[in-house]
Amino acid sequence: MAKEKKSQEIIQRASETGASIASSLAEQSKSIQNPPNFSFKVDEKGLSEHVIREISKSKGEPDWMLQKRLASYKIYKSKPMPNFGPDLSKLNLDDLTNYVRPEGHSTRSWSEVPDDIRKTFDRLGVPAAERDFLAGVSAQYDSEVLYNNIQKELESQGVIFMSMDQALREHEELVKKYFMTTCVPAGDNKFSALHGAVWSGGSFVHVPKGVKIERPLQIYFIMNYPQYGQFEHTIIIAEEGAEVQYIEGCTAPHYSSASLHSAVVEIFAKKDSRVRYTSVQNWSKNVYNLNTKRALVGENATMEWISGTLGSGVTMLYPCSVLQGRGARADHLAIAFAGEGQVKDSGAKVIHQAQDTHSVVVSKSISIGGGHNTYRGLERILPGCKGSSTHVRCDSMILDELSSASTIPSMQIEEKDVSAGHEATVGRISAEQLMYLRSRGISEEEATRLIVAGFIEPVLKALPMEYAVEINRLIEMEIEGM
Repeated sequence: MAKEKKSQEIIQRASETGASIASSLAEQSKSIQNPPNFSFKVDEKGLSEHVIREISKSKGEPDWMLQKRLASYKIYKSKPMPNFGPDLSKLNLDDLTNYVRPEGHSTRSWSEVPDDIRKTFDRLGVPAAERDFLAGVSAQYDSEVLYNNIQKELESQGVIFMSMDQALREHEELVKKYFMTTCVPAGDNKFSALHGAVWSGGSFVHVPKGVKIERPLQIYFIMNYPQYGQFEHTIIIAEEGAEVQYIEGCTAPHYSSASLHSAVVEIFAKKDSRVRYTSVQNWSKNVYNLNTKRALVGENATMEWISGTLGSGVTMLYPCSVLQGRGARADHLAIAFAGEGQVKDSGAKVIHQAQDTHSVVVSKSISIGGGHNTYRGLERILPGCKGSSTHVRCDSMILDELSSASTIPSMQIEEKDVSAGHEATVGRISAEQLMYLRSRGISEEEATRLIVAGFIEPVLKALPMEYAVEINRLIEMEIEGM
């Protein structure tokens, strides 16, 4: 009994801690209805060569970037919409504003940020995050990074952590070498091509050889305009033996008209490096969340993808690891939550291109209120990749009779001397579990929350504590009164 009481006390404290974090995000979603002033906005909706030139001109970009945008636009026009996954017929790309720059200028001083933008990030806890000694915090408001603070500790180590626009100005040759070349070319898919044409904002991270960053780098993305497309671009380069953790949080207020989030993330984990990329997304349900994220992983390097996807109406997200060097490893851990009106089509892709490469994929999904989750994955081991292994585990929990979940794995094993496995479970909360907990004096609602918490625990324990508590609390709020 003492052990049970202690457990309940821990759960209560975690819930109380998470309440303040979750309430700040909920407060932001409910109350931020008036967009901030903007200093530049493209003068037409949809996409055209004129729009692309205006975006590039307003940013003062070099000609090679403009040409890259125009080439991406041609690819975009030639590619059809995806013929798999969720229905995208209601997404009108010609009715979106592709670029908005909020009023203000990039700054390192929090007090210099415009009031309306500062209030937004105050609700999200950015200053609190800095007080918790996170190594760096950037905040992207719509198309531009308006607040970027980098500790001197990073600069003294030779680490570059800045907005993509600033990196393009100050490290042009480095950006040119990596931007949509070998990792995510514009022709990868229709939305990567769209992104290449109209990208704005995002982060650039370069960690020199042997440098290990002790604290995570962190960025927040906010979409605050209806019928708006947000296209931030992230490049992370970890040189030989380097280590870095990168965390992004994403949110948007509620609007009746659809918006699009189509980011590209390119990660280069070189020999003996270690990169952890964590993403916690809580876009509102009017947002189409269609991203392309990929990592090229070198010899004996480790790539970790950790994600929590709670918001958005439609999500298509399949982070990919290409294991190029011998001994490379990839771990994918993900939670997807689909409630009323939500469709989550997500998963992971791992391509083994060298011997003794290893990958583990763990996917957890929860469906409630008519929501639908689909795991869509690809694990491929190429000929000659002896000694390699891959294991996939997909677990789906359905909380009512209106909801559904499915698993669509693809395992292409082209080498005999390997180990490959796939496990999948789909089910409801068992009556036996509920009966046991209720016999201990726990209400049915509280018992459901405890079972769900245990279900997602393997992913939550890989997250920083504040994010783990936030996700757990947000899910609790979704299932209250079910």
